[in-house]
Amino acid sequence: MILIAFGANLDSPVGSPRETIAAALAELARRSIEPVRRSALFETAPVPPSGQPNYINGVLEVVTALPPDLLLADLLDIERQFGRERGDEKNAPRSLDLDLIAYGTVVQDGPPILPHPRMAERAFVLLPLCEIAPEWVHPVLNLAVPDLLARLKAPDSQAIRVSG
Repeated sequence: MILIAFGANLDSPVGSPRETIAAALAELARRSIEPVRRSALFETAPVPPSGQPNYINGVLEVVTALPPDLLLADLLDIERQFGRERGDEKNAPRSLDLDLIAYGTVVQDGPPILPHPRMAERAFVLLPLCEIAPEWVHPVLNLAVPDLLARLKAPDSQAIRVSG
């Protein structure tokens, strides 16, 4: 199971965060990164808390023949295509964020690091993931998504479902 988390909190050249996400997901399919299941969209506060706008987030399960490193390269290229500029500031606002969360049961120190090193701490990843793949088990922690979610403090206050 290949999992990609997506999000945005700034407008891009194609429009609002929701419009950007829709266009980016279509671009994935054009690159032979085929969607299998997609979560609803969630509105989430920035992590850590800051004065930036809230994010629109979700998770996508895909199939692709690309190995993890080439898949990550495509994700970064799509981010740039939609106006993402990576700088030195960590957790900066962004027009598009595409993170490779998991690639089957692959565990590696990178690049890319798999599974994503902070995914088990993020309600904005776990809540949408619980919708599409509650049976997925973290290959390092050996916990299913509902168990990972139960470990978080007040996850429901950090993410609100905004679409089906």
